[in-house]
Amino acid sequence: MSQRNWILLGGGLPVLGLLLLLAWASLRSGGGPGVGVNQDFGVVDIESRNATDFNLQLMNGDNLSLEELRGRVVMVDFWASWCAPCRQEAPILAQVYREYAATTGTAGGGVEFVGVNIWDQENNARNYLEDFDVPYPNGIDASGVIAINYGVRGIPEKFFIDRDGVIRQKFVGPMHADKLRETLDELLASDAPPAGP
Repeated sequence: MSQRNWILLGGGLPVLGLLLLLAWASLRSGGGPGVGVNQDFGVVDIESRNATDFNLQLMNGDNLSLEELRGRVVMVDFWASWCAPCRQEAPILAQVYREYAATTGTAGGGVEFVGVNIWDQENNARNYLEDFDVPYPNGIDASGVIAINYGVRGIPEKFFIDRDGVIRQKFVGPMHADKLRETLDELLASDAPPAGP
């Protein structure tokens, strides 16, 4: 075999291996991208761990740190304006948030939702928030760091964080209002602050 053939073989094998790997990944994902809209919905088994703190620039120009919300039950929702399941659940999230804001308030505990917009255009995200009259804080994770730190694989995904800053549950896909209330109530009950004197 000539030196030229060895060079072609040596350069061609890695390229062929890469193409085979890409074909395998495409078949395994059903031909779609590895990240996008979730197709399987429900609670995902996770190990409880401390939630990674983040600093999110909100759409209104303010900044929000997850650490600021310590002492509350927090639901972090990853979404995009083009995501059909996100659009399906947006009115539900807004309604349930308003219910809990009215009953628990923010002093001494309560519930807070934080929306993290990913893989989107800012003007589309702003229109989405306006169209669905979303009342809770939302910001854009333009760099994708927050999504990466939370291991987001598709949208919508929700992480439920207890008052101590520990992730207790992950939910993939849109949630029904009853399931959302049940999850929040369980966290509020298990994290109830001790009764005063």
